[in-house]
Amino acid sequence: MFISKFGSAPKFYARAPGRVNLIGEHIDYCGYAVLPMAIEQDILIAVEPVKTQVVQLANTNSSYLNFSTGVNNIQINKTKPQWHKYFLCGLKGVQEHFGLNNPTGMNCLLDGTIPPSSGLSSSSALVCCAGLVTLRANGKTLSKVELAEICTKSERYIGTEGGGMDQAISFLAEEGTAKLIEFSPLRATDVRLPSGAAFVIANSCVEMNKAATSHYNIRVMECRLATKLLSKSKGLNWEKMLKLHDVQTKLGVSLEEMLTIVEEVLHPEPYSTEEICKCLGISLEELRSQILSENTQDVSTFKLYQRAKHVYSEAARVLEFKKICNEAPANAIQLLGDLMNQSYISCREMYECSCPELDRLVDICLQFGAIGSRLTGAGWGGCTVSMVPTDKLDTFLKNVKEAYYQNNVQRLALENNSLFATKPGRGALVFVEA
Repeated sequence: MFISKFGSAPKFYARAPGRVNLIGEHIDYCGYAVLPMAIEQDILIAVEPVKTQVVQLANTNSSYLNFSTGVNNIQINKTKPQWHKYFLCGLKGVQEHFGLNNPTGMNCLLDGTIPPSSGLSSSSALVCCAGLVTLRANGKTLSKVELAEICTKSERYIGTEGGGMDQAISFLAEEGTAKLIEFSPLRATDVRLPSGAAFVIANSCVEMNKAATSHYNIRVMECRLATKLLSKSKGLNWEKMLKLHDVQTKLGVSLEEMLTIVEEVLHPEPYSTEEICKCLGISLEELRSQILSENTQDVSTFKLYQRAKHVYSEAARVLEFKKICNEAPANAIQLLGDLMNQSYISCREMYECSCPELDRLVDICLQFGAIGSRLTGAGWGGCTVSMVPTDKLDTFLKNVKEAYYQNNVQRLALENNSLFATKPGRGALVFVEA
């Protein structure tokens, strides 16, 4: 297909995997550790560096249109997130990091097996793969950690204020192990999952695109505003504080103590922009220009108590999950399942990032034998991840398929990619024709 499109053969290939986050939802951008694993599904790009300073992109899926652009002075328009813009994010990130004046042109053909807008990081895998391709084509090298950090920053060109989990696991994943990913500085620690359980991904078939909807970026802002109000109430330099993790670090207290502080300082009723300005002693103009991102300028109310409560409790669940995996008690699977269920309730009630279809799917999974089940990824659609005892896996898959997919034409059409057991896969890599 590459030869028929471009009239020549690719020189190398790059792949970057999607991921499933087992626990730790919406806390990476608050500075807290998360616990994902790479899945086998990935983005694959075949590449031929060319002498012209043009990048030509084609996709094996004909519903994604071809695209070409000059490699210098790349502009990424945030209004509509199209597939090629994610490629341009990775390209631009690497170019800017090295200050490349004459970057190499490329012919690229892209293929992907990660269901789009499903909460399995198809978009971040594409940014990472494009970054890797650009690096290789221009003869540059970087560590996996540096490349993950560049790709996290560069995905913001499309308007997603992500925290870095997706890019980190795409590069740092290793076969056979999940990873605890910690930030500032970025690092990854192996987490061995219990052998008696399988992790099953089920797609609700409701698409959710982080860059196209405001839900995600509003949550990022609510956490930032909660950070400011908590800091101010404790006499910290609130103007410098951006993440909920910063408050805990500066106060030198435990996550449990932070939950008590949230109860004391914040109220459950939504905060208006006026009240926030009053609490911080700033004008509405200052709030908009100094704190709110451009895509949250028109939001009039923010829920701060609920969001902070979710983040601090979820951060504690991640650490507990890792501890159980390390210590491997006899009832490890039950304990991990309980944590996944608590995480889901918090996502649904406190962070309000579920939707009716996800709620139904989680119920079905628990009904047919999952020990734990929760939404994974941003939410508002996308996938659930369930922990299922290995000996019940086949009947579980059969029953969930019948209950959720069988009686719905749209879901049935997507069903082959929608329900599968997965094990931890390897991270991004480049391979060359021998």
